[in-house]
Amino acid sequence: YWGAQVIVNLFSAIPFVGPDLALLIRGDYVVSDATLNRFFSFHVIAVPLVLLGLVVAHLIALHEVGSNNPDGIEIKANRGPDGHPVDGIPSHPYYTVHDIFGVVVFLTIFSAVIFFAPEAGGYFLEYNNFIPADPLKTPNHIAPVWYFTPFYSMLRAITTEMMYVLIACVVGAAAFTVIKTRLPSFLKAAVVIVAVGVAAMMLSIDAKFWGVVVMGGAVIILFFLPWLDHSPVKSIRYRPGWHKYLYGIFVINFVVLAYLGVQPPSPIGERVSQVGTLFYFGFFLLMPWWSRLGEPKPVPERVTFAAH
Repeated sequence: YWGAQVIVNLFSAIPFVGPDLALLIRGDYVVSDATLNRFFSFHVIAVPLVLLGLVVAHLIALHEVGSNNPDGIEIKANRGPDGHPVDGIPSHPYYTVHDIFGVVVFLTIFSAVIFFAPEAGGYFLEYNNFIPADPLKTPNHIAPVWYFTPFYSMLRAITTEMMYVLIACVVGAAAFTVIKTRLPSFLKAAVVIVAVGVAAMMLSIDAKFWGVVVMGGAVIILFFLPWLDHSPVKSIRYRPGWHKYLYGIFVINFVVLAYLGVQPPSPIGERVSQVGTLFYFGFFLLMPWWSRLGEPKPVPERVTFAAH
């Protein structure tokens, strides 16, 4: 009940259309059977169909283009007499064995959770699910499921004072673009106009809405990763060693955000979440710059194989 209430309230934060959109999603003026039916249909019908479509698209692309290789060598550079990439890794037996192993590990952990620890301390089956819904009694702390907690932590990190930090980031990025880049004058003017407009909107619209934007942007930015990474080599095997440490810091930061997402709000947790949110987006938005730094190791011309 309260999870649905939180999700609907996120959409209500959208300016102008938010209240009507929340009413459309809820199907009623309060969370009711209509809301639960819509959420159930979304999770059981809509999402699986989308995932199935993505799987089919992935298999088609894999069949047409071919699979990559761990060395990051461009598979289109070397083709055999039949036109197929000779540096591509065959789907069978390599990927079939790889995926079967992954499925076995997953099913082992899944079975251990299902049969021995279905609640897992409140992280898998949250204890709030066992509390009867009571619209007159709000729980002390409403936390999403564990895999949403990092993004929920980013949502809570966007406060009114945090907005000034984000505005400073927007202004700084615009100033850097105007001063350091070689863009034409009209594009620089457009960057300044856009930055001023964004800053004005950030000042005029409630921070709750921008929290929703940040939470959604934290997921959407992952889709732009192929265009953000400007490293001259693809495989982490041949990248500078400090790149691995940076990836490790990113993982630790993500885990910390996940932990803070399940904790009740606190001043210290809020500050840490804000720093973690800035690092999360900085990691991706600055990737075109830092991914080119350092001296990569020599990349072989053909795929190398070492028996294990």
